[in-house]
Parts: sequence; structure tokens; C-alpha cells
Amino acid sequence: MNDVPAPPIRKIIHVDMDAFFASVEQHDFPELRGKPVAVGGASARGVVAAASYEARRFGVRSAMPSVTARRRCPDLIFVPPRFDRYREVSARIRAIFLEHTPLVEPLSLDEAYLDVTEDLKGIGIATRIAEEIRARIRAETGLTASAGVSYNKFLAKLASDQNKPDGLCVITPAKGPAFVASLPVARFHGVGPKTAEKMARLGIRTGADLKACSLAFLQQAFGSSGAYYHDLARGICHRQVRPDRERKSIGAEDTFMTDLSDEAALVAELDRIGRHVWKKIEERRIAGRTVTLKVKYRDFRIVTRARSFPRPVADADAFVGAGTAMLRALLPPPMGIRLLGLTLSNLGDAAAPPSELPLPI
Repeated sequence: MNDVPAPPIRKIIHVDMDAFFASVEQHDFPELRGKPVAVGGASARGVVAAASYEARRFGVRSAMPSVTARRRCPDLIFVPPRFDRYREVSARIRAIFLEHTPLVEPLSLDEAYLDVTEDLKGIGIATRIAEEIRARIRAETGLTASAGVSYNKFLAKLASDQNKPDGLCVITPAKGPAFVASLPVARFHGVGPKTAEKMARLGIRTGADLKACSLAFLQQAFGSSGAYYHDLARGICHRQVRPDRERKSIGAEDTFMTDLSDEAALVAELDRIGRHVWKKIEERRIAGRTVTLKVKYRDFRIVTRARSFPRPVADADAFVGAGTAMLRALLPPPMGIRLLGLTLSNLGDAAAPPSELPLPI
């Protein structure tokens, strides 16, 4: 009987740009370099989309209300986002990745996984490939990137965060289990805040704690995710780099300068948001069957409503109409509304036949 050769150990790189949006602004506008910069709205209702490392030293973080950020860093400089520019730079970085491997899985504009087990340039050593990519990014964009190199996606992503900014970390198969054991489980991919809280109640705070739990115990406590956590504690991850990973949804939301209660004003704002989303949907030539409305009230309580259809939504009027119908069902609001959002999901090929949604629904 012939022995079946073991599959090759994968060579995975996770590249994560350093403070990407803010770094692009500092690169394009030299007067911002070395200063605390926040990309986002400076108004009372604004939110920080990204913060430079100078701002992070004051505790400024993405998704933080602008008023809080200003309180923490009085000298903070706010700049409006320029997403077209960020997409342009991201495309240049993606082109560098593709020179080394076709197996590139973007997670966002500023990070991606690369499987370089068989690299196109024949370099053969993942660490050297990561070093070359980082050097090319710096030379061609003026920006810095951090990278993690390991034998699976889980460890590569953890590694990229180890030596930020402008750092490189390599986790070999021999070092993987020990590296995982030393980390808090809250840093593990797939362990969100609620799961981390539940693990803490069970006495699981580090990878070592997680490894000490039996598979049966984890399956009883976490159901189908138990086996996944059991593997992570041992540095095992079977997720492959998927260059064709499908986008799950496309949408947008907006926070208003003042809370809104008037129906006409709310409908007008949702129409504006929805048509902005539909423009992106058309640009990407995709279609979807589920429309989701998001409403955030003055007290920050969030309500969502969704409607799915048997066939793809036909056009902008149908998309906005579906959202408007769900919004009107929530009116008059119990209190002022500070945010509205509209999303299309259940995505597929735009060539699929559209649904004919009657308006109103």
C-alpha cells in the first residue's frame, strides 16, 4: 500500500496597513505628519473612522464619538474621509499582492490574507515575501504595513498585530501552540465580546485556559463552535484563503446633526441614503433579495427590520420603497431618531432576473 504524502504546510501572510485612512491623509498632506489626526466628522454627531498613531496615544479610537475624541485630545485634527482616494491606494497595494500569488483574500481596504505556499516569483520563503511586499508598499505608496507570517490564517492575523506599527512577526509551527497559550481569548478570531464574557465566567481567560478544557465541555458550553475553539487553543485552523470570498451585504448609514421625528424628514433622509447605496450596488454589478432597515433612537437603542423577496430587488425605487415601508411601520417614533441605515444582502449576480416589487409594499 502506497503512503499518501502529507499535505504541505501552508504559508500564510496577513498584511495590515498601519492606521490606513489617517496615514493616507498624512502622506498626501505633509502638514499633518506627526500630528494627532482623526478621519471623520468633527460635529457633535460625528464619529471617528480612523485615528493616527499620534491620536491613539491619547486613547482616540475608530468608532468613537467625535466629542469624546476631542475631549481626550484637544489638539485633534479632524479631516473628512476621501474613500475614492483610499480605494485607489488599496488597489495599488492589491496589485503588489497579486504579483506574488493569486490567492489573495481581502478583508477590507487595508488588510488581506495571502497564501504563498506556491508563490509566483519562486522565492519560497514566506518571511522574505512579506519583507518584499512591505518594502514595495513603502516605496510605491509612502505608507507602512505590518505583516504576520504563519502556517494558518488564525495565527497570521494574530502575528500581524504583534509588532505594530511597521512590524513583522513570524510564528512557526513549533512556536504556534505556545504563542496561543499566552494570549487572552478575547484576541482570538471568532471570539467576540459576548463569547469572551461567557468564557471568563467559565474561568477561560487565556489560550492555556482554553486548551485545558475538554472537547466535550466546549461543545456543551458553546455548541457547534466548541470544536473550533478546541482547535484554536492548539494553534489549529483549517480556514483557507479564499480569493473569491463573497461579500455578504452592501449598505450605508448616517447619523443626523439633530434627532428627527418628522415623517417627511425621515423618509427624505432614507431616500438619500438608499440611493447612495444603490449607486454602489450598480457599480459593483450585484443584486440582492433582502432589504434591512436600521434605526437608532436618541437613547442609542437600535431597532432593525428586514424583508426578503423571492427574486432580486429590481431598482433603486424598489430598494428605497422597501426600506420606506418598514420605516413607516415604526412611525411615529417613540423618541427622536439619530441614525438611519439601509442595507441589501442575500447578494448574487446582477444578471439574475429582478423582482417586481409593488410600491408601496
